[in-house]
Amino acid sequence: MTQDYAIQAENLGKCYIRRGLGAPTLFGALTAGFRKKPVPFWCIRGATFGIPPGRTVGVIGPNGAGKSSLLGLVAGTISPTEGSVTARGRISSLLELGAGFHPDLTGRENVYLNGALLGIPREDIRRKFDQIVDFAELREFIDMPVKHYSSGMYVRLGFSVAVEVDPDILLVDEVLAVGDIAFQLKCLDRIRDFQRRGKTLLFVSHALQTVEEFCHEAFLVHHGRLVERGDPPDVIQSFIRSYMGEGGGLYTQEFGTRAVEFGPVRLLDGDGRESAVFRTGGPLTVEVPYIAHRRVEHPVFGYSLKTGNGQYVYGTNTQLAGRDLPAIEGEGSVRFSLAPLQLMRGNYFLSLAIHSWDHKEQFHRREDWWPFAVRNDTGEPGLFRLRTAWDVPPATDRTPPPP
Repeated sequence: MTQDYAIQAENLGKCYIRRGLGAPTLFGALTAGFRKKPVPFWCIRGATFGIPPGRTVGVIGPNGAGKSSLLGLVAGTISPTEGSVTARGRISSLLELGAGFHPDLTGRENVYLNGALLGIPREDIRRKFDQIVDFAELREFIDMPVKHYSSGMYVRLGFSVAVEVDPDILLVDEVLAVGDIAFQLKCLDRIRDFQRRGKTLLFVSHALQTVEEFCHEAFLVHHGRLVERGDPPDVIQSFIRSYMGEGGGLYTQEFGTRAVEFGPVRLLDGDGRESAVFRTGGPLTVEVPYIAHRRVEHPVFGYSLKTGNGQYVYGTNTQLAGRDLPAIEGEGSVRFSLAPLQLMRGNYFLSLAIHSWDHKEQFHRREDWWPFAVRNDTGEPGLFRLRTAWDVPPATDRTPPPP
């Protein structure tokens, strides 16, 4: 393995055989030869990459794309069918809920069992035991069989063991989404600590904002192939443009009577050009063409925005804004502008709706249909930009502060 890489894969692939299920009967045995031949299924194939030490890489993609299989191959819990993968340093992994736990053993016993599976000497586990239990916040339940634990308790104990054994490489699957918000924030703080200490992290997540915030690089996996890798904002934008939004089949929803329906909606930049990337502080104009198949009195047009993680940001409509449209019929168009755009860096989804004034009829609604990205050059953190006026007292001493 190249010493410059903490993890290196060459033409890595894993194939399973899909076989038809036959009833365990004499007839089943006699007709086995007439059933369809086994079909190979490649959950991951042709993956070649190198991850330098100290890098944090997020793996994204649709469900069933092969993301978890990739982590399993790196962890060594899955044997490759072809190619190879090697890692330098101690690996700790949390790949699935309850992995490495025996349900009939207590939390205490499972801490030692999990440590042994990770190759950690028992004395080291004994020395770190209190830290593990305190991080998991399970002191009063540690001597209870884990089969009585909730899914959140499983995750807390598993993650605590994984991070407290001080690995060189940490592999984490989507299981962190099971924990409560407080514990998720605690885990993210520990991930920041790992990054400061130069550890290598590889994790699967559907939380796109988290990947963009924490990762140096992102891998996009689809149909078992590593189809793209690069800067997280670019890879995430490629993902949501290709597999989400615009009726892409992932997460989008569409419903309504279609008495009035949307035409081809366009998101326009300051020059009036259609775009999918906008700047904080710049303009964003949404052009909403429609066709009304019958005369509709006092229709209401509305929109809402969500982050890539599904967090609701803002929503309003013409009714709330006091902009009454007396009636519409046939083809037409409305526009609304966000200028200056106050959203900060990230990926967002636009939803649009047309409904009756009394809200009894939803004519057309498209939820999370139009993805777009915002780039921010100011360096300010956060989700939403607030106009701030500083009132600073006049300087009495013009001596510059020490560096």
